[in-house]
Amino acid sequence: MPVSPSFDAAAETADLLSRLRVEAGGGDLESRSPVDGRVIGSVASASPAQVAEVVERAHDAFLAWRSVPPPRRGELVRLFGEVLREEKAALGRLVSLEAGKILQEGLGEVQEMIDICDFAVGLSRQLYGLTIATERPGHRMMETWHPLGVVGVISAFNFPVAVWAWNACLAFVCGDSMVWKPSEKTPVTAVAVQALFERAAERFGDAPANLSQVVHGLRETGEALVENPKVALLSATGSTQRHDRRPLGRSRSGAPGDPVRRGRHRRAALHDAPPAARP
Repeated sequence: MPVSPSFDAAAETADLLSRLRVEAGGGDLESRSPVDGRVIGSVASASPAQVAEVVERAHDAFLAWRSVPPPRRGELVRLFGEVLREEKAALGRLVSLEAGKILQEGLGEVQEMIDICDFAVGLSRQLYGLTIATERPGHRMMETWHPLGVVGVISAFNFPVAVWAWNACLAFVCGDSMVWKPSEKTPVTAVAVQALFERAAERFGDAPANLSQVVHGLRETGEALVENPKVALLSATGSTQRHDRRPLGRSRSGAPGDPVRRGRHRRAALHDAPPAARP
């Protein structure tokens, strides 16, 4: 459908960011709306050294947050869900403008964030451990789950906010801190989500600083996050591309055996940080 000549994605984005009390400008990484191709915001890319500093701050936040009782952690997530409900229309529209989704898809993605908040709040009172029978008289074995550490998230452009929330809300109630590298195609929505989380943290009152942080950039930024030994777990959502051959049948071009480009979707959880790096 053609875009109205009077439509200006940049102007509408600026209005939405103002309503959300968000600043997104002045950086080297530009975001262009697929609706009309205009630049709607920019952010600063993080160097590998800056990523290391962010992870260090996240680790300090984790050391404080892990001692907070899980139901209390759940209260922060509940407040975040309230903020999302208040700003669902604005954030959903922002997702639509930056990711190119229809409005209902943008609103639906924010609703998924709200839904995972509700789920995580309930989970904060269900972090059970097992009591296990043992052959030793007068003894019992107990299973206790401990917070893991800094959790990294690398998200794709097609779900610019929901994927982070699926990871973050569960990590927060479990006592972990977050470092998020959003897609370079959708940095503005990530800045908005971070601002909304900080609003919830203000209402909460005593959340540690740097519990949730965002780093922007391209491949080297993501690699710095993946390779940092203090990132105890990393959730990466995206796809890889490879050339393959079909020995039988025909490729999309119609010629037998021609190379075929296939997209493979991947979601990986990496948690091989050396024990010495963990508290």
